Amino acid sequence: MLLEVLTAEQGRISLVARGARRKTRGGSGNALLQPFVPLLLSFSGRAELKNLNATEAAGRPVMLGGERMFSGLYLNELLVRLLHRYDPHPQLFAAYASTLGALAGSDEVDDVLRRFEFALLGELGYGFDLNMDGRSGEAVVPEDWYHYDPDHGLVARGPEVDPAQPAFRGADLLAIASDDFSGGARPAAKRLLRLVLALQLGDAPLRSRDLFRAHANAVRRPQDSGLEEQH
Repeated sequence: MLLEVLTAEQGRISLVARGARRKTRGGSGNALLQPFVPLLLSFSGRAELKNLNATEAAGRPVMLGGERMFSGLYLNELLVRLLHRYDPHPQLFAAYASTLGALAGSDEVDDVLRRFEFALLGELGYGFDLNMDGRSGEAVVPEDWYHYDPDHGLVARGPEVDPAQPAFRGADLLAIASDDFSGGARPAAKRLLRLVLALQLGDAPLRSRDLFRAHANAVRRPQDSGLEEQH
């Protein structure tokens, strides 16, 4: 079994669990090797792909169901796609754990995901200021409109900007900056972060989104035609 593991001290690592699918006398000793399970691991090897030697539970698994499970898989896919191996991010490790805890609770799923995405971008060095025009340095004005520039962050929308380019109302940006996702701030945050993350993810689609769509189509009834994915 090939594993992608997020660790606090060594970052993302790749492991091979040899014989992981082999049944043992006491049942499967590898039931712990599942998503959303905190573990203590020992591993060895000089190659980039390490050998898993021992596994021990470090806490209770996070139980996610329905759209929250797909949201957790979305987090995992972002980490695998965007993190370099053996590049530790202890603050991101803590943010990931707290995000899984929030998904297991009753928090609004969209808001939980947006907070993690902001944390991830910041850790990768792609964070941007929601309160300030990245080009002029002036404070964001609630009545003005802004677009995302990869080189500067959020900048005021001028007449030279392609009108088809996504624009964001200053009031929504200021609300997001204060961790308020109510009203128009929630869809604005979703559009903004999807735009920014797409620049880092490249053209390959996220498989977790495809899984969510397939799940939604399987359970959709005629009156549910307005269902949208959360990610």
